Amino acid sequence: MRAARTTTARRALAIAAVTALGAGLLAGCADDGGDEDSTSSGGGNGKTTISLGLFGTQGFKEAGLYKEYEKLNPDIHIEETVIERNENYYPTLLNHLTTNSGLQDIQAIEVGNIAEVVNTQADKLVDLSKTEGVKSGNWLDWKWKQATTKSGQTVGLGTDIGPMAICYRKDLFEKAGLPSDREAVGKLWAGDWSKLVAVGEDYKEKAPSGTTFMDSPGGLINAILSSESGKFYNAEGKVVYKENPAVKNAFDLTAKAAAEGLVQPQTQFQPAWEQTIANSKFAAVVCPPWMLGTIKAKSSDDSAGKWDVAAAPKAGNWGGTFLTVPKSGKNVEEAQKLVTWLTAPEQQAKLFSVMGSFPSAPAAYELPQVTGAKNSMTGDSPIGEIFAKAAADIPAQIIGPKDQIIQQGLTDNGVILVTQGKSPEEAWETATKTIDNNLDQ
Repeated sequence: MRAARTTTARRALAIAAVTALGAGLLAGCADDGGDEDSTSSGGGNGKTTISLGLFGTQGFKEAGLYKEYEKLNPDIHIEETVIERNENYYPTLLNHLTTNSGLQDIQAIEVGNIAEVVNTQADKLVDLSKTEGVKSGNWLDWKWKQATTKSGQTVGLGTDIGPMAICYRKDLFEKAGLPSDREAVGKLWAGDWSKLVAVGEDYKEKAPSGTTFMDSPGGLINAILSSESGKFYNAEGKVVYKENPAVKNAFDLTAKAAAEGLVQPQTQFQPAWEQTIANSKFAAVVCPPWMLGTIKAKSSDDSAGKWDVAAAPKAGNWGGTFLTVPKSGKNVEEAQKLVTWLTAPEQQAKLFSVMGSFPSAPAAYELPQVTGAKNSMTGDSPIGEIFAKAAADIPAQIIGPKDQIIQQGLTDNGVILVTQGKSPEEAWETATKTIDNNLDQ
């Protein structure tokens, strides 16, 4: 998902990495993978076949949910078509929605694209708020609102979210003279991202040779911005990223960290970045639940148990998907039933237990698959409880139709340049010019 790496680069390690969560929450979310479509096998045998159009690895098949639903509904057969990268999936989906043709019974939409679909394509999609068994209170309020139009039509039901924490190496923190207990670590930067950068400065003073505090400038700026209620658009839908002080503050703080050498000079999810995980080159990384899968998949074996998870300075969300039902699908009624079932708390908890996709349904947080979740990289850390607490504090955020373009510009054409010798002022100028040119296209 190179075109929207900082917000949607998730899931693609999954098939190779998936095992039970007790063995390591191995659903990673980073590799590009191939672009080929893949469809589940098996004939319909006279049954009603429900088709899903997905991007990346949503995990429904890997978690056994299709087989479970088919067992509960013997007349149903489920098939999925997957395009690995959302940058390739979404333009095709948008074209199909625009022409109202070629759509699957169910279509997944990434959180970075949901605003555009809500604003421009809602008339092509079923209002799922009126579907039997669907209650808005089953989802986090901000998640429900992301897929709901101003007139009250809900075009998608949420699957996962990405509540953020900070994953850190206990051994590297100790060598740098920092506390390693997760509660003490969280208190170091509680409430303020600038405190996190200050901890990075302390880390640098006694850093183990060859290591930096954090993994990348892109991860840091994405996290800061994800914790803001307003970033790139205002409530009226106007692009305001250059005028919003929260955006400039996030850029400047990240540029400061980059200029001081507190972050690795890498772009997240690229091979060179993955190698920094394998070689234990950084001590901390912004960490939604799915990031644990990336850490596990890319770490050396001796890293198991050396990681822990602390609360982020501020709560925020990184990632998430919705399932929609096009009105032009062949099996609209049955598709609504399947979407309702797949997004129920029980299924979301099962998905988390296998894939690391954190539920958007709060009722799932009380289920044993979440409360008892463990990860081999973080030992006995109660990761389900940590991420559930983070999820409860995520602010409702205004999402605009071109958020991904702006986010990528600030990262790939902005803060990364500071690690290459550009001044923060030069990096900001380059980023804004690139963004504005792309928004005009």
